[in-house]
Amino acid sequence: MVYGIIHLKNERLGRHFERYLSGDVIMADNKIKIFESRQIRTFWNAEEEEWYFSVVDIVAVLTDSKDPNAYWRKLKQRLRAEGNETVTNCHGLKMRAEDGKMRLTDCLDTKGVLRLVQSIPSPKAEPFKMWLAQVGSERLDEIADPEKAILRGADFYRAKGYTEGWINQRLQTIEMRKELTDEWKARGIESNRDYAILTNEMTRAWSGMTVQEYKAHKGLKKENLRDNMTNIELVLNMLAEVTTTAISRQEQPETFDESKSVARRGGKVAKNAREDIETQLGQTIISPLNASDKPALEIRTNKNHDDE
Repeated sequence: MVYGIIHLKNERLGRHFERYLSGDVIMADNKIKIFESRQIRTFWNAEEEEWYFSVVDIVAVLTDSKDPNAYWRKLKQRLRAEGNETVTNCHGLKMRAEDGKMRLTDCLDTKGVLRLVQSIPSPKAEPFKMWLAQVGSERLDEIADPEKAILRGADFYRAKGYTEGWINQRLQTIEMRKELTDEWKARGIESNRDYAILTNEMTRAWSGMTVQEYKAHKGLKKENLRDNMTNIELVLNMLAEVTTTAISRQEQPETFDESKSVARRGGKVAKNAREDIETQLGQTIISPLNASDKPALEIRTNKNHDDE
């Protein structure tokens, strides 16, 4: 069960999962919050520990305007003319638009939203302020108690239809990935491009494919590869990452090429394990399965079936 992991390295794993959900590791925490049955797109900035909210969505719920974009454009002009700091404090963040694409969207933090509310005459202003306070409180509770962040993460996968066994493995991989990227950072590697190169070296060493080739094998495009791995694939990928981290910590490579060599060696350990498993099973474990069939991602043994 996932709860066994929650109590293991609770505080550290909670912190890393929080960063995972916020986008530092894998994906941005672009969430939909609901106010009086209306959707408001939000983004959590983990470093600032601050929510950002879509201005257009707020305008829509407060004004019931048929064209909230036009309303915001006019309001923005007026606020600029008045020297109001609300417009200046807007951030352009990518959020999913109605057409399904990620587009730059005007966003404000909580303080900015409160100032915005004061500029829009609406009978919903006070209820909205109370809702805003509740949203902030819930997230602060998660920061104070990392277990809540992990539970939220488990709920995220559970809501998407993943099995408990798969979720168990996935949460562990987040911890291992974060330790690896921390080690690479300690070796002076900071750019996302370099992380991608090292990840490709390690992935190719154990699976025989780069990340992009692996995704193509599973019929993926922009989806996260790990979210589409079987539990065996997750374990082998995690073994490659754990081994790479351990070798790097011991040898402390000083150049990028040296780190590439370490990544390949870490991947080779997982390759050896993969070949042993495939010998036992009599088939490859590099699977074309993806999250379109989430229950199938948990590869079960005969014992699993006997226990059901």
